[in-house]
Parts: sequence; C-alpha cells; structure tokens
Amino acid sequence: MKAPGPWMMAATTAIAAVGVFVVRGRHRRLGASLKEVTDRRPGDELLVGPVVQADRACTIDAAPEAVWPWIAQLGQDKAGFYSFELLENLVGCRITGSERVHPEWQKLHVGDPFRLHPRVALRVASVEPGRHLVVTSQGGDAPGNADFDMTWAFCLSSPEGLGGRPTTRLHLRERYAAHRRADRFGGGFMSVVSAVMTWRMMARLRTLVPRA
Repeated sequence: MKAPGPWMMAATTAIAAVGVFVVRGRHRRLGASLKEVTDRRPGDELLVGPVVQADRACTIDAAPEAVWPWIAQLGQDKAGFYSFELLENLVGCRITGSERVHPEWQKLHVGDPFRLHPRVALRVASVEPGRHLVVTSQGGDAPGNADFDMTWAFCLSSPEGLGGRPTTRLHLRERYAAHRRADRFGGGFMSVVSAVMTWRMMARLRTLVPRA
C-alpha cells in the first residue's frame, strides 16, 4: 500500500484535531485560563456589541523579548503563521514559512497591512513591542463584498518561570462581530478552523523560540 503523502497527512491531522476540539467544546478556550478569558485585552474596544470570542494561550520557555520577534514577523508575505502551511497553500495563501527571525520584518506601525492571503489583508491597529500586537479587519482589504469585522490580538506577559527560568505567556484572542445570526454562525465556524491552525502555531513556537 502506498504511504500517505504530506498533503494527506496534514489534512488527516487537521480533521482529527477539529473533531476533538468541537466534540469537547474546547475550540474557543484552548489552553487559556478562566482569568485570561475574562480579562480585558488590547483591541477589545474595537468591537462593540455582541461578539464571538475565542481565547488560546500557551507558555513558552523564553523571555518575552525572545518571543516578540517571531510575532512581529507574522504574515502571509513574511514568515507565515507557523501553522499547517500545506493546508494554507491549498486555499491559495502562497505562504513560504520561516523558521528563523528576519531582522527586515521587525518594524511594525499602526496602519500597516497584516496579510492573511495575497488578496486579504487585515490592518495593524495597535503595537507595543514585547507586549502586544493587535490587527483588525477595520480598514483592511478583502475581496468582493466580504462584510465582517474582527480583531486578532497577540499578547505577551512574563509570569515567573519554573526554577527562575524566564517564560512567556502567549495569549491569542480573536473576536468577531455577531450582530446577526449569520454573523454568529460565521464567527463560530471561523473559530473552529482557527483553533486548529492556532494550536499548530503555538506548538511550533514552543519549539522554535527556545531552540533559536
């Protein structure tokens, strides 16, 4: 029997992960504590009214200043998203991911594009190096008549590490406007897909950052 190729292996892994997250209801709170879910985060003020919110978090064995360069270079046209690149490229993202820090991708400014796809870009809404990056669909670029509002926040904090070792708590928060039933359904669907991709992102960062 022919061994499964990388596309099939990636798809099988992602589908299995989706099933686990949905069945257990964990796709909106992956690794995040109750306090992290309820605390306010930068970017929360950008969406008012009903929202679909998802919080994912992990601990990385490195100081925030070592983690930040990897967050600063996120983007389709930069280092990618440290996730399932085979699946991302299957839908036309054209991502060539990186496993090292690129100095030329470290400068971020409010208003800069944050590209998800060659034809889809969010916008940097707030950036504080070493602390947080917030991107939003407001003022972004989407094809056709796409109509949605969302924010995506990457927040770094420095809890006390085990044995005095520096650690970083990386907290990712996604919020989708949900004024209509269709918005709630769309936001819920997106949160399931993003849970799998974010799980992979966090797992890779936990390996890449300390190794670097």
